[in-house]
Amino acid sequence: MIMKIISWNVNGLNAALKKGLMEFIEEEKADVYCFQEVKVTEKTLDSTFLSNPLIKDYKMYWNPAQKNGYSGTMVLSKISPKAVMYGLNDEDLDSEGRMITVEFDKFFLLNGYLPNAGYGLKRLDFKLRYNKALWNFLDELKKEKGVILCGDLNVAHDEIDLANPASNKKHAGFTQEERDAFSELLNRGYKDTFRHFTKEGGHYTYWSYRTKARERNVGWRLDYFVVNKEFFPYVKKSENLESIYGSDHCPIRLTLDLK
Repeated sequence: MIMKIISWNVNGLNAALKKGLMEFIEEEKADVYCFQEVKVTEKTLDSTFLSNPLIKDYKMYWNPAQKNGYSGTMVLSKISPKAVMYGLNDEDLDSEGRMITVEFDKFFLLNGYLPNAGYGLKRLDFKLRYNKALWNFLDELKKEKGVILCGDLNVAHDEIDLANPASNKKHAGFTQEERDAFSELLNRGYKDTFRHFTKEGGHYTYWSYRTKARERNVGWRLDYFVVNKEFFPYVKKSENLESIYGSDHCPIRLTLDLK
């Protein structure tokens, strides 16, 4: 059984709907869509989205932030999950709607929008606490079955993962602390799937709207599919869909062969 999963930071679901999101869903025909930074609640979700026939093929789950118009995650799945979990079961970390976990027969899929360390690194401590809690959560889940973490992890792991590493070493997303935290995750027995298949640089998933960064490909690779090593044999492809517009991020795609 071939299964296709899309992850995309849409930078506002309602905004993305005006920039071709439904057309992308129709063309891609993925089994699961994981959206981050949806910035919607039940009251603000565009009714045209819910009434679209394409969406009726999917089960929909979303985890809004308590603060309106901020953060939030959503999962659309053609396959009914065995269970759905929201957050990390930690009140201090779960008010921003950053995590949805859906359980399928062979694996858990975690859709995450991890915190940005922020201007002046004001949220770096919060981000590192979030990372630690998430890494521990993943370790517990993988005792049962495979684990896939996808989403905007808000870190460029290595110098190859951003266009200007030298000038960003003390900036959010590329501090040594954030990079070390991601290294710790990999050292616990997980794989960055895109880097397994693609070794060269110049491949990014985020470009600032300022200074025409996307036209010049001055970007960052902030979006990932990370899987535990035991599950990796099911992974057939991991791709950045860099030609797809509609957000300051591009979508990424994971293809599984569940045999």
